[in-house]
Amino acid sequence: MPLRWYTTVIESRDPHALARWWADALGWDYVPFEDDEAGVLPPWGRELAASLPFHRVPPGLCFVAVDHDKRAKSALHLDFAPHTSDDREAEIARLLELGATRADVGQGPDVSWTVLADPEGNEFCVLSSRDE
Repeated sequence: MPLRWYTTVIESRDPHALARWWADALGWDYVPFEDDEAGVLPPWGRELAASLPFHRVPPGLCFVAVDHDKRAKSALHLDFAPHTSDDREAEIARLLELGATRADVGQGPDVSWTVLADPEGNEFCVLSSRDE
């Protein structure tokens, strides 16, 4: 049987603050795990977890404390896509208002996505709107 994608771990100077930021950004649930670790889980994940087989439960995000700032472009980043019925530009504006910043990772001016960074500098993309 294949492994379950359990979580994506993100290093953070302040894991609880960053987890709360991502919970607000995604509309997910903030979950404090330990003093130096916090999580963000999809709100439907807990409901589904009881009814889905172990290998089908969706992953969350886990933020763990480190004593250093992010130093370079991330080797891994998250992509998010609005639905075609959503206002993509309004969503980008909302994320910027929450504390995201625009990031230049060499993407050029003619791409169909917008690169942003969370308050600790972790890059993520808002893709073009899509139906699926």
